[in-house]
Amino acid sequence: MGRLFLVRHAQASFLSQNYDQLSTLGETQSRLLGEFWARRKMPFDHVYTGPALRHLRTAQIVADAYRKIGFAFPEPVTLAEFHEFQGEALLSGSLPQLLAQDKVVRDLHEAVQASGNEIEKRTAFQRLFEAVVSRWVNGEITPPNVEPWLDFCARVNRGLQGLLPDSGKGANLAVFTSGGPIGVAVQHALHLSPQDTLQILWMSRNCSWSEFLFSRDRFTLSSFNSYPHLNDDSLLTYR
Repeated sequence: MGRLFLVRHAQASFLSQNYDQLSTLGETQSRLLGEFWARRKMPFDHVYTGPALRHLRTAQIVADAYRKIGFAFPEPVTLAEFHEFQGEALLSGSLPQLLAQDKVVRDLHEAVQASGNEIEKRTAFQRLFEAVVSRWVNGEITPPNVEPWLDFCARVNRGLQGLLPDSGKGANLAVFTSGGPIGVAVQHALHLSPQDTLQILWMSRNCSWSEFLFSRDRFTLSSFNSYPHLNDDSLLTYR
């Protein structure tokens, strides 16, 4: 059996002008993951990343920790199939219609606007985002130029099917990606409904990993949302 580790990127710069870069805390989370695996000399035969900067930077910091102790870490290969769904475009493309027609979304949006501090704003925004994404997953909204949910799932599954059969018996693989592709992989392993998949997606912590066992005819979840390297509550984030 091979082992596939899907790593959610470390904390990005939420509510900043450029979300797609690691925060200072995200840099620390990545370093701790790299040091944790490097101390245990966790071997990887192949490493991949999604195309986002937050994916690439998380992998780079982990690789630096390996190389610091002289232990091999493969050069990451970027795979577009492991990009996150288009969250920002989904929100901006669907909000005008939803604010006009959906009282629940309108109330959640007003709560974001009324937030008094960053913690309140993060919490309110997440509730709004989850509501919009849920409607997208159900096919209730189809913003132009936004990849539909079923197409997103098909893309991630193509990525999985493309890298697993060619990896060799007993290979260890790592993919640095986002919560969405990890949720789709769990869906594939456990045959979950779309809404159950969403609940998995929201649970994934920054810089956690989920482990899958695979062969040519098997893809099984071994562990989900592991983060033993983040051993202090101040290091635990979802955004």
